[in-house]
Amino acid sequence: MFDPTQLAALSAILRNGSFERAARVLGLTQSAVSQRIRLLEEQVGTPLIIRAQPCRATEAGARVFRHAEELRLLEQELRTDLGIGRELGALASGGTGADARGWPAVRVAVNADSLATWFLPALAAAGGLLFDLVVDDQDHSADWLKRGEVRAAISSASRPVQGCDCRPLGALRYLATASPAFCRRWFGEEGVTPAGLQRAPMLTFNAKDRLQSRWAEQAFGASLAGPSHWLPSSQAFVDAAAAGLGWGMNPEALAAPALADGRLMVLKADCPLDVPLYWHVSRSVQRLMQPVTRAVVEAARRALKPVL
Repeated sequence: MFDPTQLAALSAILRNGSFERAARVLGLTQSAVSQRIRLLEEQVGTPLIIRAQPCRATEAGARVFRHAEELRLLEQELRTDLGIGRELGALASGGTGADARGWPAVRVAVNADSLATWFLPALAAAGGLLFDLVVDDQDHSADWLKRGEVRAAISSASRPVQGCDCRPLGALRYLATASPAFCRRWFGEEGVTPAGLQRAPMLTFNAKDRLQSRWAEQAFGASLAGPSHWLPSSQAFVDAAAAGLGWGMNPEALAAPALADGRLMVLKADCPLDVPLYWHVSRSVQRLMQPVTRAVVEAARRALKPVL
C-alpha cells in the first residue's frame, strides 16, 4: 500500500511544477515534501520525478501519478455517496490549500477546436472539479483513454474505449475558408478547382490534421498534396486565413465574425465538413463525472449540428 500523503506530494509536485509550489499548496515545508517523495521513491525502487524546471514525471512516476489521481477520484465518489462534506478532503491530501481541500482533479482529452468554441462553458457549468486538459486531434484523443492517461475524452471515435461509456454529442461543422484577396489570386475566375488547390498554400494544424484533405476528397473526390503552412492554434488558423496566408478548414462558429465582416469567404458554400464528436468517460469515475457529462451534453446540443 502506498502512503496517501506521499501520493499527494507526488501529485502536487507534478501539477504545480516544483517542490516549493507543492509545499505551499499542501501547507507543508519543502523539506517535508522532499522527505515524502524520497520515501515513496524508496518504496517503488526507482526515481519518480525528474528534478527540472518544471519538474516532470519519469515513466514510473507517471504511472504512480495516474494511480494517485484514480484513488482521489474514487475517494471523492465515495464521500459523495456517503454524504461526507468536501472539507474532509484535506485529511486525505495531507495538508491545506486550494488543491488539498477535496477538489478532485480530472484529466480530459479534448480537440483544440472544441476547446476554442464550445467545451469550456460546459466545464464551467459542471463545477466541483479541477480539470487538467490534454489537447489532441479528435481522431487521436481516445488513445489517451486507452493508455489510461485521462478519464474522459472528446473524440471522433464512435466505438467505446474498453472500460468506458460513449455517447454521441453532435457534429462540429467546418467550412473551407480563405480571404477574398487570396481567392482572387489563387483561384481567379475559375473558382476553386482541384488544380487550384494543389497550387494554393493551405493551413495545417499539425501532422495529425487531415481536415483539409478530407474536405478536398468530399468536395472534389481528389487527394490533396499542396504546399502548407503549419499553424497549431485554432484562433490563429482563422486569423491566418483572414490575413491571406492560406486557406483552411475553420469551425463555423469561430470563423463567423470574419465571415460576417467580409475578411473571410467560404470556398464552396454547399460543402461544409461535419465532424461527429463523442463523449467517452471511464466507468471508474462515471458517477463523479455525471455533472460534467450533463453539462457537456447540454453544451454540445446547443453548439453542434445533429449527426445525420
